[in-house]
Amino acid sequence: MKMKLYILSAVLCCASLCSFSQNISFEEYNPTSTLVIPGKIIKRAKFPFIDVHGHQYQMPTQDLSPVIAAMDTLNMSIMVNLSGRTGEDLKKSVANINNNYPNRFVVFCNINFEGAGGEDWIEEKVAQLKEDVKNGARGLKVYKSLGLRNKDADGKRLAIDDTRLNLIWKTCGELGIPVLIHSADPKSFWDEFDSDNERWLELKTHPRRKRDANNPAPWEQIIQEQHNMFKAHPNTTFINAHMGWMSNDLGKLGDILDEIPNMNVGIAAIIAELGRQPRFAKAFFIKYQDRILFGKDSWKPEEFPTYFRILESDDEYFPYHKKYHAFWSMYGLDLPDDVLKKVYYKNALRIVPGLDKTQFPD
Repeated sequence: MKMKLYILSAVLCCASLCSFSQNISFEEYNPTSTLVIPGKIIKRAKFPFIDVHGHQYQMPTQDLSPVIAAMDTLNMSIMVNLSGRTGEDLKKSVANINNNYPNRFVVFCNINFEGAGGEDWIEEKVAQLKEDVKNGARGLKVYKSLGLRNKDADGKRLAIDDTRLNLIWKTCGELGIPVLIHSADPKSFWDEFDSDNERWLELKTHPRRKRDANNPAPWEQIIQEQHNMFKAHPNTTFINAHMGWMSNDLGKLGDILDEIPNMNVGIAAIIAELGRQPRFAKAFFIKYQDRILFGKDSWKPEEFPTYFRILESDDEYFPYHKKYHAFWSMYGLDLPDDVLKKVYYKNALRIVPGLDKTQFPD
């Protein structure tokens, strides 16, 4: 009798384990690769670099020493804080930098586009922009709220290429400062939420990112508005954040770069797209080596080694740091040193005014 109970218990236990292993969800399934292949994590960039897409939201009062310590371990020479805000907040950030680490940070100012078209709106915004640059801003960062959430004075969606904003872009060109702009989000956020959507896992785990096809406008329309604005202001230098959400179609992105010579691109938050197409992406970087800038976006020092490994190494089949962004494995681009230097720092030194060039080898 005891033997029968033991056998039954063992069978039930085995069935339970089998049931669990066979019924785990895709969200839970994250196997460790058994592949044994040469390669190693790169914790420090080969060359000193400039992160043109950084965020330090508390910079006006922040103790920057822990950030500097992490930057030094990564070989980051300069961080561009895109969250510089405006007015007194910006002045406090600049003062914090100048009093503590004058050559390691710069800030971009921001504009609240809400209410555009109202009485004296554009005159006030341009005057504040000029004042912010006078007070130390090295560029203008435009958030994705322009084109997605901002409303004009009549409560209507404010298009990126709205002509009532022209004086802002024109003034940036006259002041010699770049505009780093994030428009829209990955196109998959607008697509059907089904098994064909490559961002299914991200949308399942972050459902607020999903949009209807016309919410608040089609993806293609928002992106076209951005390109229209670039073309209308050829004397202003633009940095299209996140490679304009076209890192999954580098052929098309190349055509746009050819068409719009004042547009550059940053690689923040899209490195996983590059890491799954190493040969095509390497050819793209070589061809457009003067138009690509390094950026990371969120300040998580532990995630930078993925960027270094993809850009610098020829390693194969290594994991990304966020499964919901990329459930595929990465491959290194093995960029030539002359291209790597341009991506890491030379292009930023040319585009962003007033950076300390003495920190870089040539």
